[in-house]
Amino acid sequence: MTTTGQRANQPIKPPDIARLRAYLGTAIQRELENNPPLPQERRQVIETYLQQAYENTKLHLPNTIREQLFRDILDELLGYGPIQPLLDDPQITEVMVNGNNKVYVERDGNLEKTGVKFEDDNHVLRIIERIVLPLGRHIDHDSPTVDARLPDGSRVNAVIPPVAIDGPTITIRKFPAERLSIQDLIEMKSLTEEMADFLEACVKAHLNIVISGGTGSGKTTLLNILSSYIPPHERIVTIEDAAELQLHQDHVVRLETKAANMDGRGEVSIRSLVKNSLRMRPDRIVVGEVRGGEALDMLQAMNTGHDGSLTTVHSNSPRDATSRMETLVLMAGMDMPLKIVREQIASAVDMIVQQSRLSDGSRKVTHITEVAGMEGETIVMTDVFRFNQSGTSPDGKVIGELEPTGIRPLFMKRIEAAGFNLSAKVFMKKTGELPRPVRRRR
Repeated sequence: MTTTGQRANQPIKPPDIARLRAYLGTAIQRELENNPPLPQERRQVIETYLQQAYENTKLHLPNTIREQLFRDILDELLGYGPIQPLLDDPQITEVMVNGNNKVYVERDGNLEKTGVKFEDDNHVLRIIERIVLPLGRHIDHDSPTVDARLPDGSRVNAVIPPVAIDGPTITIRKFPAERLSIQDLIEMKSLTEEMADFLEACVKAHLNIVISGGTGSGKTTLLNILSSYIPPHERIVTIEDAAELQLHQDHVVRLETKAANMDGRGEVSIRSLVKNSLRMRPDRIVVGEVRGGEALDMLQAMNTGHDGSLTTVHSNSPRDATSRMETLVLMAGMDMPLKIVREQIASAVDMIVQQSRLSDGSRKVTHITEVAGMEGETIVMTDVFRFNQSGTSPDGKVIGELEPTGIRPLFMKRIEAAGFNLSAKVFMKKTGELPRPVRRRR
């Protein structure tokens, strides 16, 4: 190591900082191993060890460099290394690590490449292990993918070689510190007040609702908001891969899937939890997402007295959502004719709400569509509200309007029987006309 005088007269180079960071980190780890602190005292003890180790080097770095060095070491020991500042930034909604030297974030719906880098692939692997091990999950050469949930509720997916060809990857969907409300969505122009009133009435009237949308479109956020309309006296069972829903009702039972252990045993799937939930006397079943054979169990639950159930599905339009559900039902392994599958969907699902992320990064409810029944072998659907895009501004913003189609859904009698008398203006087009219903087939 160079002397203090030499250090004072020479500029600090990145390799020197990296070596100093490694030296201090190793010194602190040695102290922690010799004198393990209590969990609640860990941060304070590490900060003390860090200050002592730095003073022992007899170095006098500029304040800005020293403070950044301390932050980096604390992030490494107490957080998730180089990406911890990104996770702490409230403006960032998603963090994506594509190998050790490519880190992207989503901010305001747009992807940005950051200057954040890891030392090497082993550094990324260490952070992945730090994330998954406390959660009881494992990842290795034989099981190279893992889904997990951070203590704050953020959703994590990690993939390592040999599946990840260019190095280990981490994708973290951040969990918002404050839950968005329906008013927040209205202010962000994701939907209108009329649409919000209509959706509230539909939930309280025990309609079965499927929220459809692509990855990152805001399905879970909307599901969380709609679930908040469920009356507090009802028993709710939520089923998720990674628990994200934040229901404030008192009578909520939260179920979460469990991955298989290292021997390949002990897995608890969404489907098994849906089946089990039927024996728990639920008034409402809320499934975070159907992506397999559990779709059949969910439809059967909706058809056998569990009205008012909610779930989400990956698809790009209400029409695609019914096709997707057909495919998922067939994945259950039941040898059912397609017509019977469609009849199950048409009788179980009352409404599909399409949530979309537009080209400018904004998120909107682009369709609220009634599932009106069957005609022959086709499912009949009707748009009640939809987003009509009229163009794009010079700065790339999508121009359009959310508006009713002028059609009152057939299930309005159920909404009125539940005590909601929505004004005809809710469904009225700007022309003031209320046209005769025109149903469209899929």
